[in-house]
Amino acid sequence: MKSMFLSESRKETQVHDFNPQSWLQVERGKLLKLSSYSPSSIESLIKVLDPPILPYFKPVDYVSVLAQIHEELEQCKPEEKSDRYLLQYHVFRGLGETKLLRRSLHSAWKHSTTVYEKIIYGTWLRYEKQGEEFITDLLSSCGKCCRELEPVDVASEIPTGASVPVCENSTSSNVQEEATMVSFQIGEEMVICERCKISSLSIPFHTMLNGPFTETNLEVIDLSENGISAAGMRCIANFSVTGVLAGNGLSADFLLEILVFANKFCCEKLKEACDRKLASLVCSRQDAIELITCALEENAPVLVATCMQVLLRELPTCLGDEQVVKFFSNVNKEQQYAMVGRAAFPFYSLLSEVSMKKDPTSEKTVRFVEKMVESVVGASQKQIAYHQLGCVRFLRKEYGEAVRAFNAALSSGHVYSIAGIARVACLRGNTVLAFEKLTSVISSYQPLGWMFLERSLYTNANRKLEDLDMATELDPTLTYPYMYRAINLLKKQVPKAALDEVNRILGFKMALECLELRFCIHLVMENYDLALRDVHAILTLAPGYRMVEGRVEASKIATLLSAQVDKWSSADCWMHLYERWSAVDDVGSLSVIFQMMETDAPKGVLYFRQSLLLLRLNCPEVAMRSLQLARQHACSEHERLIYEGWLLYDTGHCQEALLKAEESIAKQRSFEAFFLKAYVLADSGMDPSCSATCISLLEEALKCPSDRLRKGQALNNLGGVYLDCEKLDLAADCYTSALKIRHTRAHQGLARVHFLKNNRVAAFEEMTQLIETAKSNASAYEKRSEYCDREQTMKDLEMVTRLDPLRVYPYRYRAAVLMDSRKEKEAIAELTRAIAFKADLYLLHLRAAFHEHIGDLQSALRDCRAALSLDPNHQEMLELHKRVHNQETITGFDTM
Repeated sequence: MKSMFLSESRKETQVHDFNPQSWLQVERGKLLKLSSYSPSSIESLIKVLDPPILPYFKPVDYVSVLAQIHEELEQCKPEEKSDRYLLQYHVFRGLGETKLLRRSLHSAWKHSTTVYEKIIYGTWLRYEKQGEEFITDLLSSCGKCCRELEPVDVASEIPTGASVPVCENSTSSNVQEEATMVSFQIGEEMVICERCKISSLSIPFHTMLNGPFTETNLEVIDLSENGISAAGMRCIANFSVTGVLAGNGLSADFLLEILVFANKFCCEKLKEACDRKLASLVCSRQDAIELITCALEENAPVLVATCMQVLLRELPTCLGDEQVVKFFSNVNKEQQYAMVGRAAFPFYSLLSEVSMKKDPTSEKTVRFVEKMVESVVGASQKQIAYHQLGCVRFLRKEYGEAVRAFNAALSSGHVYSIAGIARVACLRGNTVLAFEKLTSVISSYQPLGWMFLERSLYTNANRKLEDLDMATELDPTLTYPYMYRAINLLKKQVPKAALDEVNRILGFKMALECLELRFCIHLVMENYDLALRDVHAILTLAPGYRMVEGRVEASKIATLLSAQVDKWSSADCWMHLYERWSAVDDVGSLSVIFQMMETDAPKGVLYFRQSLLLLRLNCPEVAMRSLQLARQHACSEHERLIYEGWLLYDTGHCQEALLKAEESIAKQRSFEAFFLKAYVLADSGMDPSCSATCISLLEEALKCPSDRLRKGQALNNLGGVYLDCEKLDLAADCYTSALKIRHTRAHQGLARVHFLKNNRVAAFEEMTQLIETAKSNASAYEKRSEYCDREQTMKDLEMVTRLDPLRVYPYRYRAAVLMDSRKEKEAIAELTRAIAFKADLYLLHLRAAFHEHIGDLQSALRDCRAALSLDPNHQEMLELHKRVHNQETITGFDTM
């Protein structure tokens, strides 16, 4: 959703208007000598938009918020837990933690206490997992039934009603029964009923037929004006005797007629039977739309919940139906409660998220977010809803309403909303006010990267760069500072420095906008091969991506650039892939595979290779898509089973992945099938004594035909198993063999062998060779740091942090060194530096231990609780939490 929230460009950050003539020349295939361009001409292809105001919950101290949620979960009532997990979801959404937010939604669903919550959270989970439905089919093919997110059985979730009055005068005498017959006249027809049975349907009937009223002594009672047909009355009479709504093919209209009558005469059992019978007839969106309004009017809870489930299971497509949108956005408070119970906030949160993803400026989005605002309970929900409303209003250029919403969020404690207030102030010409507001925030709170980034928008060029440098120091994951600095360098006609700047972030974060910027820089440098490489990477990550502010399809640019570079044969492609794979050039490898897709090479294998590279680049969702494509393009049954095994393994289903591998081997012995089975066994930890089996499987794999890329990986893995078994010479042989076929990563394993043989110098040299060879070498520096003296270790770990600030080991090591030197404050500050932009269990665990060590039990307990929000089952964390909690309890008792 980030790309949807690009703010309006202003003169300060927007460079010159798009030059259609210069781009048309590129479109026509006439790639110009951009090196001779003036800075303004370069800028015609490259613009810096203000960074987006994210419509997410972004507390200044997310650790404290997570800790508070964890504490409340331990103490709150069962029916309140799902709300706490929803708040946790919003925290993780703001942090960009996809796996964690899904787990929070799953917990909210699991702890739902009403049918409405189960429907809403189940729908939300399915929406988050769009495109993964095939996993259920794969599990079924392994004999595992996955019912977790199947439709809720609404009828069984909503309990039956209380019993209704029974006639006190009924006897077994036929004469008396005959005497208690009563006829109801409806138009020209008579419906004969048993007075006692009819009177037992409700108190009003009982009073009318047995009380001090005229009807009590009548044998014929006229019901013509009560909205019931003769057929309907006959059905009711039959129900009064049998307790069942009998009759084949009872239509919805007929049942609605009875339902309205049952409501009018307070016939609770009849009403409930109609409610459930009608619910069983709801099969489609149209059924649900037609019945839900009447269901609300007649208070039919099973029918309402069933209609809601049918509508929500069609998200997001049902929001394209104006009838559905109108209904969801126009219900009053009473109808809303009947529709979703106390789950109005999660319901409208879900609808708002879905609608914003499709079109954040649409009228329906506004209506849903406003309904979310109306349903808030508590300060946290108010912060979330009002900030989101502010973002939507801002995008719609409704600046007065946007400021009011942002102010409401800010007054509730959502400091990040100051960004929206400042943007509006600047658009209204009050840049000084915008600057002052951000300066006030920076001085009032623990400074965060986004604060300096926002303030940079309202300063002169020199101060702007200072603020952006500070933003990067505090949060190196923010893309805007790198892009601005790179473009600033391009303006100064220093493209090499601009390239280095954008490469800094692309070294650890595959951001599409940064890849596009690098493509432009390569055009400036007339390096069309590398420009094409970046476009191929973009198309791999997002096949429908449009470049140059969305004006041109990336695929079209790729076609134009292809005409400027040498054509590769299939053999050339394999050679280049081998070279790039060996150099650990993952983006370059992606580009080669993209080109190979256009040849007659087997697509299944290529998509599989693509998925491996995407996992290395930390793009798991795109990797999953590539694996699905590999499965679709498999050339044989045994190959398809292999890809299914990897899909199951990557989604945590290890046992089922093994079954797929074994099934594939049974059909045909192949390298990939043996490799898959060995990999899953070794990595899943399912059986600690399986090393011999893994060795045997990898040896079998190496006997099967394959290319050197995969054989190098198998040899590397085999070396790892031998290392685990302490068979160092055999491990060294495997790593050496892998290096002979240029599997560069084997340097790391061989270095480990040298280290275990007490040869640290050889280990260091081995890792140095990897660093010199590999393009992506943050992990190589990190591993080499284990084989150095302390001074060199610190240098290597600083390099790791520079190359990939998301790697947590360097922060932990530096903090431990500081703690050993009794520099407790500096040690905690080192961890805090990383925690500010990365929610990591191990960083929080270590900081909690440091706080415990210095006697700051409250801070230790806070970190423990936040860490357990990340992983509730982490054993060491649980033990530390218990210990700190006990200490804090004792300390608190002593001070009383």
